[in-house]
Amino acid sequence: MKAVLLTATKKLEIRDVPAPAAPQGHDVPAPAAPQGHDVLLAVESVGVCGSDIHYYNDGRVGDQIITFPFAIGHECSATVLAVGGAVTRVKAGDRVAVEPAISCGQCDQCRAHRRHTCRKLLFLGCPGQLEGCLREQLVMPEENCFPLAARTTLDQGALVEPLSIAVYAAGLGAPRPGQSVAILGAGPIGLGVQLVLRQQGLDNIYVSEPLEYRRQLAKQLGARHTCNPFAGDLAAAWEPEEPLGFDIVYECCGQQLAIDDGLHLLKPGGTLVLVGIPTVNRISLAMDYARRKEITLRNVRRQNDCVEQALTLIENGQVPMHKLQTHTFPLERAAEAFNLVANYDDGVLKAMIRVR
Repeated sequence: MKAVLLTATKKLEIRDVPAPAAPQGHDVPAPAAPQGHDVLLAVESVGVCGSDIHYYNDGRVGDQIITFPFAIGHECSATVLAVGGAVTRVKAGDRVAVEPAISCGQCDQCRAHRRHTCRKLLFLGCPGQLEGCLREQLVMPEENCFPLAARTTLDQGALVEPLSIAVYAAGLGAPRPGQSVAILGAGPIGLGVQLVLRQQGLDNIYVSEPLEYRRQLAKQLGARHTCNPFAGDLAAAWEPEEPLGFDIVYECCGQQLAIDDGLHLLKPGGTLVLVGIPTVNRISLAMDYARRKEITLRNVRRQNDCVEQALTLIENGQVPMHKLQTHTFPLERAAEAFNLVANYDDGVLKAMIRVR
């Protein structure tokens, strides 16, 4: 079968690779006979994520370092080709959204309902764990396969994964109606957080983003004010409207400047939610602001038990994630898709790759 492999930084190639093996190491080749609770999938649509771009540009995210060649990608939808004998959740022919994280269900984290920090977590497209989903076929446990309604497109199915992160991140801020919120970074996750907060009834949302076309979209999606963080002092720019500061700041770009801005923007007792993935392994905090204001810091690790909620929001039309999809490519043009996203070209926000 065909797969898109990262063979060096900023170099993708389509190669023939062996048929997929089951994630937990079954001896029987998966396409011949998926076993137990495993499901053989034909991958349909794959979203290009910011973490994929880290691997594409740098070959690593923190201490997770790629050994080339390696298949990346983790946001996907698929069609079920075959199921193991113990599978009851899906059947051949079903279209599904795929949750890319496989947890063991047995460790202390899983028992504490923290499956996203499982001690034995396996994640699609993560070095040392699982090859990614930019391939024609994939094997996943049935609990990672979420059936799509007939009205839900395969592209929307792939967008369930980033929306689930936005749902989780939004919830960590514990927002309440009437509170003031700032979102720093209007990429797919930042805009996803905005959409979730708007759906929850928050209307006092401010967005900072250096790219004008993304600021325009944030405004269209209901942001009260937008601002270019490089145009001047962000706190001073928004002070006339929010003189007391913000209750919650969602940092969604992984930049030191945004973290600094977040601490300045927050009112005493506010919450800074760190959603973005920095390109560096260390960041700094202005502890005088953080301590004197008694700021709460929350880190986001992907998502935890939010897939079904995200899927429902999309299926019911409550969160229009499809508005973030700006480009679509066939598998043969995957390299073009990655280069586009990596360079912020052509007004790109979310690029999707159609595998078949």
